Amino acid sequence: MATQHPSSALHAPALSAAYPMAKPGYGKRSAPEQQARTRHDFALLPTRERYVAGFVDHLPDGAAMSVKTLAKQLPLYGQQAISTALTALSVAGHLRRVRCAVVGAGDETRWVFRTFWSRTARDNEWWNTYLATEKAALAAAPVPEASTLDTAPPPPWAPAEELLPPAPERPRTEQTPDPTAVPQQRTPARAPDTEPATPHAPGTSPAYLALARLGRDDHRLTLSADDCATLEPQAAQWLARGVSVDYLTSALTAGLPAKVDSPVGLLRRRLTDKIPPRLPTAGSPSPGAPAPVRHLLVECTDCGRPGPPQALPDGLCRPCRTAHAGAAEDSPRPVDIADVKAHMNNLRDLLKPV
Repeated sequence: MATQHPSSALHAPALSAAYPMAKPGYGKRSAPEQQARTRHDFALLPTRERYVAGFVDHLPDGAAMSVKTLAKQLPLYGQQAISTALTALSVAGHLRRVRCAVVGAGDETRWVFRTFWSRTARDNEWWNTYLATEKAALAAAPVPEASTLDTAPPPPWAPAEELLPPAPERPRTEQTPDPTAVPQQRTPARAPDTEPATPHAPGTSPAYLALARLGRDDHRLTLSADDCATLEPQAAQWLARGVSVDYLTSALTAGLPAKVDSPVGLLRRRLTDKIPPRLPTAGSPSPGAPAPVRHLLVECTDCGRPGPPQALPDGLCRPCRTAHAGAAEDSPRPVDIADVKAHMNNLRDLLKPV
């Protein structure tokens, strides 16, 4: 029996009672501070994106958000069309895909995949701030049980599926271009054009490298070599308390003033005032075992390539963002389509016999 779905003629979708849920800790996550639902939600989006957005918006938290699962529930569109629609919704500011790596003792790595959803369109600056907050909360949260996590990461170029067993890589056989442009939610804040590398220079500590990279992410925090060496002991104290380099960077860069006269002075004060507490070890691995490290990365909504939020504006990596911008420029505008139709009608009238 077909499931009803939202469209411009429907007030709300009727969800199937059998809609699959993701594994615990995976799937859809609703962002905070959203506006109440109205009949005009997603009104500025094209028909396909409005259709998909209305359906996703009514899914409960924890619902599976893989392309394959959504395509099974939305019979009007195939997997390629759903994938393209999700990419457009990411650019419009409604969703971000996130992967979290939990590294425990030894070489064991587990991954959690989530899709954060906001009915209210958000710009890149809002998403970056929100995900930085999620990263900080994740670092302080207890480690999920092994039964709820994957034991190996997927390839960085393949989007992850949250269901058990993992679904195969989505096929790309269906082409469903939409000529209507999707409104973009962009931020005036500077974002790097490429995903930052993670070099490991000989003889330098992770704390030193984290400080040295601050200026690349935000020019207001550019430090000299002497400045990095001066602040290195304080930064090392943070890492010694079990936080990750990503957490350290987010804490130092969050909520910067418009102008920073003394980067070294500002960072020295933040390293002193914001140093995290030492967490109790009850229920944690035995003394001497490395503390679990949490890494929260945004996935490119189109290709699944991971990176920090600042490196994926609109939720897209650089190649996919370039391809998306090119496709939007090449697509005909509705006004151009109307002009062509009017011109063809005039030609037909001229060719009619008198």
